[in-house]
Amino acid sequence: MTVELELNGRRRTILAEPQESLLDVLRRLGVTSVRRGCDTASCNTCSVLVDDRLVPSCAFPAARAAGHRVTTVEGLPAAILDLARELTAEGAEQCGFCGPALLLSVHAMQQELTRPGADEINHYLAGNLCRCSGYAAQLRAIERYLARGGRSGGQAGGGEAGSSAARESEAGEAP
Repeated sequence: MTVELELNGRRRTILAEPQESLLDVLRRLGVTSVRRGCDTASCNTCSVLVDDRLVPSCAFPAARAAGHRVTTVEGLPAAILDLARELTAEGAEQCGFCGPALLLSVHAMQQELTRPGADEINHYLAGNLCRCSGYAAQLRAIERYLARGGRSGGQAGGGEAGSSAARESEAGEAP
C-alpha cells in the first residue's frame, strides 16, 4: 500500500505493508536515529512525533501515519542542539542510543509544560531507556538547559537538528 505523509517537513509517498510499523518503514528509509529497542512500546527509544505528539513508532502502524506529520530528531528545530551539548557536557550522552528519543521527549515536554520542575521532568521522561549513563545526569542536563532558557522552538518538522549522515534516504519511496 502507499502511504502519504509529511516526514521532517517534507511530503513523502512511501510503500508499506498493511501491518508494518512506522519504525520499520522509517528504518527502511534510512532514518537510523529512530532506534529499535524492545518492540513492545516500553523503552521509548523508537519515539517519534506524530502531529507533535510523542508516540512509540514500533507500535504505531505505518498506515496510520497517512496524512500526518511525522518528526524524527532530524526534523527538530536546531535549538534542541543546545540540549544535546548539555547532555554531552554532563556525561549523559555516552553511547548515543537513547539520545534521539530523549531530545524528542524533551521537545514534546516543552510543548506541553511551562517551567517543569524535577518531578515533572522525571514523570514526563519516565520510560526512556538509557543503557549506560543513568538518569541523574540526564536530569541535571535538562534542568540546566531549561534554566538557561533552552527552548526547542515551536512546531517540529523542518529543523536541522540531525546530522546529514542520519537524514532519510529516498529508498523505499513509491514511484
